[in-house]
Amino acid sequence: MKYRHVVFIVILILAIDQTLKFWIKTHMFMQQEFVIFPNWFRIHFIENEGMAYGLKFGGDFGKILLTMFRLVAVVVGFVYMKKLIREKYSTGLLICGSLILAGAAGNLIDSMFYGLIFNDSVGYEVAKFMPAGGGYGSFLHGRVVDMLYFPIYEGYLPNWVPFKGGDYFVFFRPVFNVADAAISTGVIAILLFQKRFFGKHMLPKTAEQEHPVAKDHVA
Repeated sequence: MKYRHVVFIVILILAIDQTLKFWIKTHMFMQQEFVIFPNWFRIHFIENEGMAYGLKFGGDFGKILLTMFRLVAVVVGFVYMKKLIREKYSTGLLICGSLILAGAAGNLIDSMFYGLIFNDSVGYEVAKFMPAGGGYGSFLHGRVVDMLYFPIYEGYLPNWVPFKGGDYFVFFRPVFNVADAAISTGVIAILLFQKRFFGKHMLPKTAEQEHPVAKDHVA
């Protein structure tokens, strides 16, 4: 696998992620929802100021810190991918790394620029791209657009369920985006197939590998 393949995967995921976010932001008002497949898949527009799946971190300062962390992680990620390619790591690992890198870059774009290029989604108003009055936030203070919602089960739990019996329950509740999905897919795949991905690189080097002998050496 070549470095250009990594770049291609990252650009492809970014294009899908940003195209969907751009459409959502300019065609839907906050909390608007479209049912794609009844009972399990909906497009549901929300924004979050923190980490993946709506998690938050440390208010305004935490927002800047998180955005800067994403920026550093993306830059280091591209450099590290070059190292993995030089050392001939498995194609599977490189694909997973590309997915994680693309996901981090996708949410980074939202955090860095969306506050500058979109006005706020308030009430039933749809946001405008590059509004005359300026965006809703400053550089590094954009909110991440989320829209993928999979409430696979919604209803009241049976009374015999420990602790939550009789409560209204939703599974799977988080609303996320393509970038989040790319990161999660990459991380989960690495955890599941780490032996296959890192196999030969985890083996101890032999004496011959550490101190190679010239082929024309005569005893």
